[in-house]
Amino acid sequence: MEKMRQWGWLLGSLAAMLFLVLFFVGDGNYDETTSPVRRSLRSIIPWQQQGVNLLTRTPKRVVLDNGIVKVVFSVPGGDVIGIQYKGLDILEMRNEESNRGYWDVVWSPRSIYDKIQGTKFKIITAKPDQAEISFVKTYDVSFGNSTVSFNVDKRYILQRGGSGFYAYAIFERLEGWPEAEVDQIRIVYKLQQAKFQYMALSDTRQRIMPRASDRDHGVKLAYPEAVLLTNPSNPDLRGEVDDKYQYSIENKDNKVHGWICTDQSVGFWMITPSDEFRTCGPIKQDLTSHVGPTTLSMFVSTHYAGKQVGIKFGEGEAWKKVFGPVFVYLNSAPSSRNNSISTLWNDAKQQMLEEVESWPYNFTQSEDFPSSDQRGSVSGQLLIHDRYINESLFSASSAYVGLAAPGEVGSWQTENKGYQFWNQADDEGRFIIKDVRPGNYSLYAWVPGIVGDYKYEADITITPGCDIELDNLTYEPPRNGPTLWEIGIPDRTAAEFHVPDPYPTLLNKLYRNHSENFRQYGLWARYDERYPHRDLVYTVGVDDYHDDWFYAQVTRNTGNETYVGTTWQIVFDLNNVTSPGNYTLQLALASANSAELQVRINNQSDEQPHFSTKLIGGDNAIARHGIHGLYWLFSVDIPSPLLKEGNNTIYLAQTRGGQTFQGVMYDYIRLEAPSSTPVVT
Repeated sequence: MEKMRQWGWLLGSLAAMLFLVLFFVGDGNYDETTSPVRRSLRSIIPWQQQGVNLLTRTPKRVVLDNGIVKVVFSVPGGDVIGIQYKGLDILEMRNEESNRGYWDVVWSPRSIYDKIQGTKFKIITAKPDQAEISFVKTYDVSFGNSTVSFNVDKRYILQRGGSGFYAYAIFERLEGWPEAEVDQIRIVYKLQQAKFQYMALSDTRQRIMPRASDRDHGVKLAYPEAVLLTNPSNPDLRGEVDDKYQYSIENKDNKVHGWICTDQSVGFWMITPSDEFRTCGPIKQDLTSHVGPTTLSMFVSTHYAGKQVGIKFGEGEAWKKVFGPVFVYLNSAPSSRNNSISTLWNDAKQQMLEEVESWPYNFTQSEDFPSSDQRGSVSGQLLIHDRYINESLFSASSAYVGLAAPGEVGSWQTENKGYQFWNQADDEGRFIIKDVRPGNYSLYAWVPGIVGDYKYEADITITPGCDIELDNLTYEPPRNGPTLWEIGIPDRTAAEFHVPDPYPTLLNKLYRNHSENFRQYGLWARYDERYPHRDLVYTVGVDDYHDDWFYAQVTRNTGNETYVGTTWQIVFDLNNVTSPGNYTLQLALASANSAELQVRINNQSDEQPHFSTKLIGGDNAIARHGIHGLYWLFSVDIPSPLLKEGNNTIYLAQTRGGQTFQGVMYDYIRLEAPSSTPVVT
């Protein structure tokens, strides 16, 4: 018995020594001085050794390595300071460690840019098939406004056999903490400049990109992010414009984007399998990848919406939210193939579909991220009642239906503290929204081709495992009478209107003959050329809005960089005027930026407008090539005495001036007769 105890003690000691060797393997194996030009990762564990521990740490480093992907983190800050795949350093190792892969926040009171640095490192789990690690930044009320008032738990997960890693973070405020305003939360990865020069956002939006140094040597244009490339390293790009906002995508379509190293046929991709943690709903636009080469995962931003969608926390307000997980995916293709780019892109799309199918993940170790069996679902059918279109109810075909925090009609597009869950209905208006986190929600919808927003009359409470089937829902869109005429399509964008050709000297070739040609730079300046002497006049029944309605009502440059508002006219005939009664102008805007739209009827000289939106908007969609920002709908009553038989004119005056990018984009305009007017079918 004594001899067995001795052997047990000896074996236990050897095991402990082996553990310590693995745990405290020397810092010197992470070499940052191999070359003054290029730092590289050396394998702490042999690259092809598939049986290694997924997690290794030293006093200043943590390494996740599954033999396919190796990720190195700073301790305790939690920055991603190195990624290696197939022997290739992915990140730009010449950058400072804190400027390679990181989370950041932009917060008020002074628009402070803060890279989130952890103060405590923790191993959440280290199993044979998965490792999850945590870097926690803790706030103390004694800090005051010296740092943003959040606790932040940055988490990373690596799995055995996975060709990438997962990242998510838990943001939390406790009761009693000071007020704060947050305009941006995101993840940033800065890739190796010499290697990653091909960017892919979608099947039709991918190309060889300029380098950061090309932008540095270019000419800055009217909007500071836009640069004219005058002497790029790739001569084929000379004379083009590069602007990171040209590569924006709507949340609902922002599932996978990234970069390709063409000489080694390696791809680096940001995959976002769900929009539930992004702010402001499915059609908010945001940044993706851009020159750097930089890859982003945007969670909170004011882009294409303005300061009103920044998250504002009151004094003492508690809050918690999980952002992510997102998946950083790496892939490769045989270098000999001529179609390696398409191979890498198609594989990335396939991986994205697999991640979407796996959502919500069941392997995260945070209790703040509920698995599928802890969530619920809502289903139903949305119908439309508009007797001036159809006497009977008809299907809300392809409607966007979603759950978001309780609020007013349409409030989902500025909602930013909670989670949102959206799906698109089928041709019959039937929908199902799956995997919804427990909580209280309002159900919202909008329908392509139909004006306005729908909201279900009762709040919906989701509990774990619930499957709520709603009765048929009926949306009655804003409507006071039959349509006399309409301009545009009610789809929340200005894409159907006249988008001019770009200046040949300010071209981004990616968008030449492209469906998203509105992303070309400088299109707003074409307005002065098209209407040099007087503003736009549109004659109903004669003009075609595809060609004769400019995509944005912008300011006019009167010389010396003096910008003034413009007044557009809609000219139309009435055979007779129904009196008494009110006509209705349904006025839907796709964007507004520091604008005030005033409506006058048949008299442009009226001192007081018949209607004014007052000062609205800050989405900057004109400057950022967005074709839409936030949606605005105004139903304007027009008393019949203001109209006359024969020729009439509605004046739409955007009265605010002083800057290039002030103005509005229209979504749709409709004039309705009084409800007493007979319906013509």
